[in-house]
Amino acid sequence: MVSGDKEWGGMAGIGIIGGGRAAGRRIDLDWLRIGAFGLLILYHIGMLYVPWDFHVKSAHRLVALEPVMLATNPWRLSLLFLVSGAVTRLMAERMTASGLAAGRLRRLLPPLLFGIFVVVPPQSYLEAVERAGYAGSFAAFYHDHYLAFGLEFCGTGRCLILPTWNHLWFVAYVLAYSLLLAVPLAAAPGLLRRLEAAGTAACGGIGVLLWPALLLAAARLLLFPRFGETHALLDDGWAHAAYGEVYLFGFVLARSAPVWAALVRWRHLALALALAAYAAILVLQALREPGVPPGPDWLVLRHLAQGIDQWCAVAALLGYAHRYVRGDGPLRRYLTEAVFPWYILHQTAIILAAHALKPLGLPAVAEAGLVLLATLAACGLGFEAGRRIPPLRPLLGLAPRRGTAPGRPAVAAQASTCSTATTSGT
Repeated sequence: MVSGDKEWGGMAGIGIIGGGRAAGRRIDLDWLRIGAFGLLILYHIGMLYVPWDFHVKSAHRLVALEPVMLATNPWRLSLLFLVSGAVTRLMAERMTASGLAAGRLRRLLPPLLFGIFVVVPPQSYLEAVERAGYAGSFAAFYHDHYLAFGLEFCGTGRCLILPTWNHLWFVAYVLAYSLLLAVPLAAAPGLLRRLEAAGTAACGGIGVLLWPALLLAAARLLLFPRFGETHALLDDGWAHAAYGEVYLFGFVLARSAPVWAALVRWRHLALALALAAYAAILVLQALREPGVPPGPDWLVLRHLAQGIDQWCAVAALLGYAHRYVRGDGPLRRYLTEAVFPWYILHQTAIILAAHALKPLGLPAVAEAGLVLLATLAACGLGFEAGRRIPPLRPLLGLAPRRGTAPGRPAVAAQASTCSTATTSGT
């Protein structure tokens, strides 16, 4: 069971050092996470219109949208995985290693399974309809194809591997990293302290930009050509090297005051390097001849630019947020709880809306606007229903209600499970 996407938790946190915080929370990380997921919705709507592969496509192609999409491609997911690692570290300090493992399974596995068997199937159904001309009902598709546990609709040039987790691959990876990286380190506090000391020594100054960027660039150069990015968990070598690295960075160094101080100090340089790397990506994209496979020199330069952009953009965002983000209030509390349910629901809402609107032949701007409005409405209604109906709360990644007055919806103990997603689709 693997993802059909080609690109896409924990406690929102106890206060660390500096940065925005309120009542012991890391407000800066909350807002980064909220912003990243908001960007994700726009990105997946954009996937309907660019030439890149996606589950369904609009009749319109907006080539001019590609540079905008490329601006976030290298770093969106890395930011979310890093924040996820950081907040998992904060959870680990309040429980045993076995408690952390049980908590991660309890909070991430139900929404993952709910997503695979309830939320994602309409995506695969409409992909079969649009790509393979499938004419059967959704019920027939679900019984005959979705639950086939194998390759389906291979006549279209690309098989659908069903069932699938599509955009929810991120949840599966966070769960895997929590169990394989965070839990063993939480069980060995001496090793964790040594790793934190070594990481602080390496990244407590300009190394906070240098070493992660070099490692990510090396991973792209050495592993991406071999593995690509599959989101299939077991054969995704480059993705694990890249996302596992930033998750581990967040987990090990979440409490390191020198590292956070370095991120603040070097935020301007990080931004400049990220912008320079993005400019290099655009130049390389413009130099590539359409229909001609890129040469090795082009590939090396592209991987280097993406590796630098992947880290420096994240470092800049962390530094600026830690330095300036202080605001807190009901909106932050509401969005912190809402962001994971919205993530679970958003891609299905986008695909359903895009498919329904396609026969109307609307202009691209009007169509995209309606897709956005339909997605916001579906996610908002889904979240509001989920937070009020106790059996739905764990299926949408929401914490159980605690001390809620009868008839009054809870803003649950903020324990959003998916501190970063994604998904992309490229």
